[in-house]
This record gives sequence, C-alpha cells and structure tokens, in this order.
Amino acid sequence: MAQLTIEVNGRSYAVGCEDGQEAHLRGLAAQIDAQVRQVADEVGPLGETRLMLMAALMLADELTAAKARAEMLEGELARARDAQVRTEEAAAAALIAAADQLDKLGGD
Repeated sequence: MAQLTIEVNGRSYAVGCEDGQEAHLRGLAAQIDAQVRQVADEVGPLGETRLMLMAALMLADELTAAKARAEMLEGELARARDAQVRTEEAAAAALIAAADQLDKLGGD
C-alpha cells in the first residue's frame, strides 16, 4: 500500500492508497481542497470540522445531481436503442417486401 501526504486547506494529511492510485488520490484531494476553499470564501471562517462538513455536503449534492443526470441519460439511451431496433426491424421488413415484389416481377 502506498503512503502519501495530501494537503487540504493548508493542512497536510498522511493517507494510504492502493499502489498505482497515488495520482488519482492527489486529484481527489485537489478537488476537495478546491471545494473547502470555496466554502471558506463563501461562508467565512468556520472551524475545520464544519468547513470539511460543508465541503462534503456540497460535493455530495454535486454527486447526487450527477447520478440523477446519468440515470436520465441512461433512460434516454435505452429509449434511443429501442427506437433503433424498431427502425432496423422496419427497414428489414421493407427490404424483404421489396425483394418479394422484385421476385414476383421477375417471375412473370
């Protein structure tokens, strides 16, 4: 397990992560740091715990909205796939009907 130090709101924290995930963890820490700093700028001075809580709540809100959007898009994708299948089936039926007509024309 890899050990690294991340910084959030000017404070250092020693954390562990799976080997190879260090860059990902640093990126997550940067996002949290940005959120904490935004909260501090908007709300003003708060205790460290409340500041972290507010930032966590804001990130959770963003995550909830992103999940809802993903679910909506998944529904739209499913409907589009169903429509594609129906269109392909209709096109295949039309081609079969046209082939049958050609066969009838050629057979006379």
